[in-house]
Amino acid sequence: MATRGSFKVAVTKEDLVFAAAHFITLPGHRCEALHGHNYRAGVTVEGALDPEGWYVVDFTALKRAMKQLTEELDHRVLLPTENPKLAVKTNGARVTVSFDGAERYVFPADDCVLLPIPNTTVEMLAQYLTRRLRDALARSGNAVGVHVIELQVEENFGQAASYREVFD
Repeated sequence: MATRGSFKVAVTKEDLVFAAAHFITLPGHRCEALHGHNYRAGVTVEGALDPEGWYVVDFTALKRAMKQLTEELDHRVLLPTENPKLAVKTNGARVTVSFDGAERYVFPADDCVLLPIPNTTVEMLAQYLTRRLRDALARSGNAVGVHVIELQVEENFGQAASYREVFD
């Protein structure tokens, strides 16, 4: 009888959090008001066992990478740079955000994170963080057999989105 199995490991630590301000553009050409959330992130990875260590991923490397990613977003204004309704421009120490051609916000540049996403929804944040995590793990060499990353971002208790990426 042939059998198949796979391994899955998860990290959902209490310190994988970030408090950030954001707004999203909504259908009907509306831009919601700036507001904030205390986000929480968690990740599950699937893959083959490392032949020497007998693990899917080094937990220390996974936690370190996730902590670095959440710290980059913590206490910042999250701004999407790929939204066709928004113009996000850095001018020295300021970032201006225009919506449909009208200036809407001006922020100190040090308080902003410009994200290569179309909107700062939890769906897009989950996808962004998944891709950044994939790249960080690849650079570290600590996740050779990982072939699936599923990352969840919660913006409020019971209100979350996850993104699952399968790769070779």
